[in-house]
Amino acid sequence: MWRIGQLARMAGVSQRTLRHYDKIGLLVPAAVDRVTGYRWYGVAELSRLERVRGLRRLGLPLRRITDLLDAPEAQLRQALAENVTSLHRDISALAATAAQAEDHLMTPMSILPQQTTVEPRRLRVDHASELAAICAAVSPSTLLTWLGGIPIGGFAAAVTTDRGGEQLILPARAVVRAVIPSSIGVVRAGEELFGWLHRHGLTVAGPTLEDHLMDVGGAHATVLEVPVDRSHPVDLV
Repeated sequence: MWRIGQLARMAGVSQRTLRHYDKIGLLVPAAVDRVTGYRWYGVAELSRLERVRGLRRLGLPLRRITDLLDAPEAQLRQALAENVTSLHRDISALAATAAQAEDHLMTPMSILPQQTTVEPRRLRVDHASELAAICAAVSPSTLLTWLGGIPIGGFAAAVTTDRGGEQLILPARAVVRAVIPSSIGVVRAGEELFGWLHRHGLTVAGPTLEDHLMDVGGAHATVLEVPVDRSHPVDLV
């Protein structure tokens, strides 16, 4: 029989870890001296500890090991298979995060696009053949543009209105969103955003919303939302 310090040295773990395992019922000592409180461990406990450590190396959390340590082998294998699937998802997510960070390092941007989903939105709009003129006249809070990339020449657009206009319902959709401070400018941010979409293989899947916001303190910002489809890379126009 070994005391807790001896077992800790043999197994290469801390006494604190062994006390925690005892507390959660994962590795209970073979005996506890009623007078001194010393924990005593034997070969069975050493073998159990090594099994715990082995399952930890396979990626299982302690809460699952507690349930599986004495379970049938088939149940353990099923848990490991599920954990492998989860680990692969985590790896993919981390790889995507790393790729986005590398992209930002290689192509510095003034905005940080975010992929998200948005709820349906109901608008009333006036379509604009002369965009500059109508924007100057109505100072729209929201501008819609039908673009597949950086525009060359004219492009279709509409502005929100409170004077009637055509009803337009935008469905729930996946979008790439960017918040643009007034110091940056929408044109520059739009060019950067379409470049980002192209590099990430995202296709524009509907009208881009350009929301012009102002808080009670008078600070301005513009929010760009571009509906996207992952199935085909975007072509810049």
